[in-house]
Amino acid sequence: MSCLSLSGPIVIAGGSGFVGLSLAEHLARRGASVVLLSRHAPKVIGPWRHVPWDARNVGDWCRELDGAAGLVNLTGRSVDCIKTPDHQDEILRSRVESTRVLGRACREVAAPPPVWVQMSTAHIYGDPPEIVCDEDSPAGCGLAPFVAKAWEEEFQTARLPSQRPVILRTSFVLGRDRGAGASALTKLTRIVRLGLGGRVGSGTQGVSWIHEADLNRLIERGLTDPSMRGAYIASAPDPVSQREFARELRRALRIPIGLPAAEWMVRLGAPLLLRTDPELALCGRYVVSRRLREENFEFTFPRLREAFAELFSKGTKRPSPVLSSHTGPTGEFRHSAGPSCEDRPHNGMAERVLSTDSKWLD
Repeated sequence: MSCLSLSGPIVIAGGSGFVGLSLAEHLARRGASVVLLSRHAPKVIGPWRHVPWDARNVGDWCRELDGAAGLVNLTGRSVDCIKTPDHQDEILRSRVESTRVLGRACREVAAPPPVWVQMSTAHIYGDPPEIVCDEDSPAGCGLAPFVAKAWEEEFQTARLPSQRPVILRTSFVLGRDRGAGASALTKLTRIVRLGLGGRVGSGTQGVSWIHEADLNRLIERGLTDPSMRGAYIASAPDPVSQREFARELRRALRIPIGLPAAEWMVRLGAPLLLRTDPELALCGRYVVSRRLREENFEFTFPRLREAFAELFSKGTKRPSPVLSSHTGPTGEFRHSAGPSCEDRPHNGMAERVLSTDSKWLD
């Protein structure tokens, strides 16, 4: 793979977290110079340069944008928390205010980055129980869609007219812990190893996901492909139900038992024991990108089993990217990648024909 040919560094705002460090390592391997903007330096040393900022006020950090080849904004308080009024305010402000100050900083420098890749969330579509959403689907209701809309609206106001805008409505990112703190997958893995990784509530709620390698490739494409513009869903083409997600995670970890959790148990235990919002487990969505399919973006990990195999198996060879894709008779997105990619029949996204290996049933 050839190295990136860039005129300057890539600046990653909010880059000290799990996604930011994964992206920084990826871009550095591709030959880019990487600058991380964050309140605190990453806990690990890597191929980047850290510059402190408060994500609210213009400061000396602005000079990093002068001559930069691209800007990536990942800043935002984690939603893995109890949604108290204060936390809701922080979730909103951390996203909107950081985007606003980045726009102000771009106006302070002589040569602002020509492209701005902005993180958003697939939760903008709310939590429809069965509908498969794409970029043309309407926004949902509730805190997350409200925050996402405010985030994207601020981005459109903050960016320069000359900057190429790319918005990535990102789903659940599957990846390794690189020392920036436990990712959501790391926390789920601990729960599964305790034998608690079974059905949650009805188990039919959607889990849309993307492997970190594919997200990194998608952000790289946003930075380098002049034809990429506007909002995209950043999610693998194979969303699954929570029940199937739990089954595949147990299979990857070789944990044969996963005790189910009724809705009342989750609503009681999530805030008390895990200090998090029960809605994160009880609600979900099925999203698939129409735009990436039409633009022939090839996912290296289109199937959940392949993604888990790469993340949990030592020496696993990465599968080849998807060679072709098509839409099934019921409108869901399908793909073909040779005999290793089994084609399973569907009866709606939430009801799948699952493995008959009884060892993995919940």
